[in-house]
Amino acid sequence: MSTSTPTHDEVAPTLDGPVPRSLGFLDQGAFWANLGVSLLGFAGVLAVLQPAGAPPLTVAAAVVATVVGTVIGSAMVGLSAIPGARSGAPAMVVLRGLFGGVLSWIPSVLNVVQLIGWGTFELVVIAQAGTLALGGPTWAWVVGAGVVTTLLTLRPLGMLRLLRRVVTILVAISVAYLAWWLFTRPAAADLGQSGSWSGFWAGTDAAIAVAVSWIPVASDYSRHSKRVSTAFTAATVGYGITQILCFVVGLAALSLVAGDGNAVFAPMLAAPLGVVALLILTLRETDQSFANVYSTAVSAQNLVPRADRRVLCVAIGLLITVLGLVVTIDDYAVFLAVIGSVFVPLLGVGVGEALVNRGRLDLSRWAPSRPLMVVAWVVGLAVYQLINPGGAPGWSDAWSALRDAIGFTPPSWLSASLTSFLVAGLVAAVFAALAERTRRRENVPAQG
Repeated sequence: MSTSTPTHDEVAPTLDGPVPRSLGFLDQGAFWANLGVSLLGFAGVLAVLQPAGAPPLTVAAAVVATVVGTVIGSAMVGLSAIPGARSGAPAMVVLRGLFGGVLSWIPSVLNVVQLIGWGTFELVVIAQAGTLALGGPTWAWVVGAGVVTTLLTLRPLGMLRLLRRVVTILVAISVAYLAWWLFTRPAAADLGQSGSWSGFWAGTDAAIAVAVSWIPVASDYSRHSKRVSTAFTAATVGYGITQILCFVVGLAALSLVAGDGNAVFAPMLAAPLGVVALLILTLRETDQSFANVYSTAVSAQNLVPRADRRVLCVAIGLLITVLGLVVTIDDYAVFLAVIGSVFVPLLGVGVGEALVNRGRLDLSRWAPSRPLMVVAWVVGLAVYQLINPGGAPGWSDAWSALRDAIGFTPPSWLSASLTSFLVAGLVAAVFAALAERTRRRENVPAQG
């Protein structure tokens, strides 16, 4: 793959094309800041307030869990942006160096699945908000959002520049206005008054999970960064600030509708200019679905490098549009619980390995397989699930049964995200160190 700095201003249709390095701090910061403001986040904060498999939190505990979880999660996103900025490779290609060419197909497939899920939920919430704001049949909003999303993916760098120049300013004004309106209303419900702090880390894990869902795509965009430092800072700061604001505004809205996630937009529409503000956020939400569809296509290219990204984007856009017609928002919290357990330890493996090999990785398509890194990843996933099985039918039940069988009762202060990250990183570092020692003893050339 070429990592030079070409004169082209758009992404090549295939992986072997040139890699533009045209994104500065403002371009990337605007992109990540917009991703942090999500219509899903307004209602999705219920996953923090009422974490799956744990007691509900008080509002104060939910706010602290939001801040702590977002700071941790956004820092993880920033870390995951570094390899792409250094190598010019998208996220799943970076994983060729971590797992090997063939074994990198495993996280690639999982990433495709989770991104299709995210893209689908985005269309659902766009349709929900759009119907409330302007009316019309839900299916028309889903189809319309699907078409716009697909068109945006055909010129991805142009989309990022549009966010910086126009959309970010309108979004900032809209969120500030809604925040002012909601926080000046008398609360109509005692939201979280019956909760406690005992499920704090489960709520924190939910906030982390929202952020870390972007870990396996960060390098898809940071590969176009002019500098490594700006890629990390833009992702960490831009995303972190806006997710916290989005979640806190969501809590304020939920307090006015007795915690009903399906009615979270009603208090916003009650504002004098609420329809305008919500419509701006609804139209802007297509940047979320854009990122999911575009990165799904780029992840799929790790499996089929010569596939045309534009064709893939059209096919994926069609798929999430069809799914958006049948999926409901009620499946969102369960979806989050599974995401965190997969991608938090994945980053841990990458960090642990990097501490030993310091980025000396083979990113070729048929890079040697490294099954021990997959083992470290699975160990981290298991640790996460044993601490926080979540509420996914079948999947969570199996992990809960295993936890009972081994007699493990996690203390309330134990974070599934942090623990799985550290365990996966430690195991990966040990395996990488052993492999490096063996290589030196046998005088085998290092990777990369």
